[in-house]
Amino acid sequence: MTDSPIIIALDVESAAEAQRLVRAIGDAASFYKVGLELYAAAGPDFVRELKAQGHRVFLDLKLHDIGETVRRTVAQVTKIAPDFLTIHATDQVMRSAVSGRDGSGKVGRDASRGDGRDASRGDGRGAADLKLLAVGVLTSLDDSDLLKDGYVATVTDLVELRARNAMDAGVDGIVCSPREVARVRAITGRRMILVNPGVRSAGAATGDQKRVATPAEAVAAGADHVVIGREVTRAKDPRGETLRILEDLGVVAKAG
Repeated sequence: MTDSPIIIALDVESAAEAQRLVRAIGDAASFYKVGLELYAAAGPDFVRELKAQGHRVFLDLKLHDIGETVRRTVAQVTKIAPDFLTIHATDQVMRSAVSGRDGSGKVGRDASRGDGRDASRGDGRGAADLKLLAVGVLTSLDDSDLLKDGYVATVTDLVELRARNAMDAGVDGIVCSPREVARVRAITGRRMILVNPGVRSAGAATGDQKRVATPAEAVAAGADHVVIGREVTRAKDPRGETLRILEDLGVVAKAG
């Protein structure tokens, strides 16, 4: 379903379990998140497997390391061709990731262009079509958590700062909570892809998330994609639950 904003989070322990979910969901979804747990268990081959089946893949690794390590890691990730890759929204990490993706071998802005993009192609890309998404502040954190870690900024202030830095660094999108997505969209306009985790239908358990909203609220506020996990993957009927959420979003007609 190419017009669906839903990304299904395959937060499971094995490739076999993930594939069972993919089969159960069927044509109700075509975009899947592979996070750290599944990537550690199944590795790059599982990403290739999903791509070979015609699915889009959101590789949620949240890379955060020294610049050279990030650059080289992103260059390797391009070889398995996920659609999205997450990195943390710190300046050195973002610029290094762009360099690794574009193959420019340079960290930061190209001196001749001044926009953080590779001057070798008119579209600002090297050989890869990988979209880099910067994670502003994890949706499991709130202001009190930031204070414990020594930040004096609020979550909203930090997300807004990192959104501006992400645009300047040349990444393609931002991962933020639905609570901040309207303000981030006001900063970025339509230039950036905005992805919202921390999305739950009304009445669904929030789990370990602190800044949440419903899928419809997130999309109305400006999200391009919403990430939905346990609500679908732990449902008795994963396909039916996905279709119900799509009905709420107006993507498919309500039955009856």
